[in-house]
Amino acid sequence: MSVLDILINYYPAFFKGLGVTLQLCLIIWGSGIVVGSALGLAGTRSPIWVGLPSRYFSFFLSGIPLLVFLFWLHYPAQAMFNLVIDPFYTAAFTLAIVNIFGVADVVRAALNDFPKQYLIAAKVTGLTREQTVFKIQLPLILRQVLPPIMLLQVAMLHTTLFASLISVEEIFRVAQRINAQIYRPVEIYTALGVFFLAVCLPINGLAYWLKERFTRNLSEQ
Repeated sequence: MSVLDILINYYPAFFKGLGVTLQLCLIIWGSGIVVGSALGLAGTRSPIWVGLPSRYFSFFLSGIPLLVFLFWLHYPAQAMFNLVIDPFYTAAFTLAIVNIFGVADVVRAALNDFPKQYLIAAKVTGLTREQTVFKIQLPLILRQVLPPIMLLQVAMLHTTLFASLISVEEIFRVAQRINAQIYRPVEIYTALGVFFLAVCLPINGLAYWLKERFTRNLSEQ
């Protein structure tokens, strides 16, 4: 049975698993970008009360393997509080937390590194605070943060594979179940790779294009 045969015969199962994976991604991406950006902005506005705790927690998370964090929230944490939560929501919450602090780090670094001379020049030319933000700060900061944030979202898509280990019916778990029936691991995981390439390559390509086209070292200006 070839890769094409597997895709033809099992495409409903693959698409169902891909749908679960994309639902996870929508939650992870949406919360990560919105909440993470807000947290990064708040960290620059209040470096002591928000920025410092955020950096410490991000540093703490970076030292914990993602799989351990996921398992801890799924098993001992729920047993400790006598809760039973759908594994989908546990996985979404765990990966969203990681993404939120990853995005916050990117946004906070871009805001802290923004050259002060641009703000001084805007003030000298008579621009209002709103004009400075929307015409100078926001465009330049978006150029800096978009490529790394997009690449981070691709990495978060890859981490959704870990959700299969707590029984979330995402695409990797579907591939495992199909392999248990017909045992064609090379063809099945090649088909899985095709699905991920179809989703990830356009995002990666756009991120690299944005990086080459727009990202500059602002400190040199």
